[in-house]
Amino acid sequence: MTNGPGLTGSLLVGLSFAKALSYGGGVPLVGVHHLEGHILANALHDSFEAPAVVLIVSGGHTQLIRVDRIGSYHFLGGTRDDAAGEAFDKIGKILGLPFPGGPAIEREALSGNPKAFDFPRGLRYSGECDFSFSGLKTAVRLKVESMGKLTPTIIRDVAASAQESIVEVLTEKTKLAIRHSGVPRLYLAGGVAANGRLREMMQDRLGPEGVTVSWPPVEYCTDNAAMIACAAYHHISAGRRDGLALNTFCRGELSSWA
Repeated sequence: MTNGPGLTGSLLVGLSFAKALSYGGGVPLVGVHHLEGHILANALHDSFEAPAVVLIVSGGHTQLIRVDRIGSYHFLGGTRDDAAGEAFDKIGKILGLPFPGGPAIEREALSGNPKAFDFPRGLRYSGECDFSFSGLKTAVRLKVESMGKLTPTIIRDVAASAQESIVEVLTEKTKLAIRHSGVPRLYLAGGVAANGRLREMMQDRLGPEGVTVSWPPVEYCTDNAAMIACAAYHHISAGRRDGLALNTFCRGELSSWA
């Protein structure tokens, strides 16, 4: 089961149930880091080939992780402020779109002009694998406020332009991480991995460089029990168990265990 990171109250409910099930049923108890679950969502429909670089991109996380093998993880870069999914949600709210903002923005962007507005690409030329999306969120808010009434055309164009900014930064930073690591295999993970424009750009820009790009089926991109079960399977197969003293944690980096 997931024991972190996340909201302590929710994690404690799940952990208490898992402990009772383990104690009463005599089944193994394994604590799984939430981000490891997202990574191994890629193993639910096909084999997971390592070494690989994984872009975990969701409402709460934007990170690049090098996976040498399942259980061996190395942090390459992450967001310094907002996660990409959080930026999608907040921009969607600015545009009056329903929550979650990512799918709503993607739908509007299909008929919008991605070059209508030149929104910032945070840290694009920093030479590092870190991200920043707070400046984009502010730029969108200021642009929308300056235009007064939002017409359907403006909403579509802002959505398309903001999405293009987010997706381009994610792609270029991932390309940089691939070059630094020398690993020609990429997996996408997390809710934003369901974004069609992100998948398209990753394939278009990394494919010609010989990088194999993969992602989970849409139903396994957002949080789901199957990805945690898959991660737990690999822990148990390696002989790893946790005792009933297992606790939750609200913050914590993904660490290696293999």
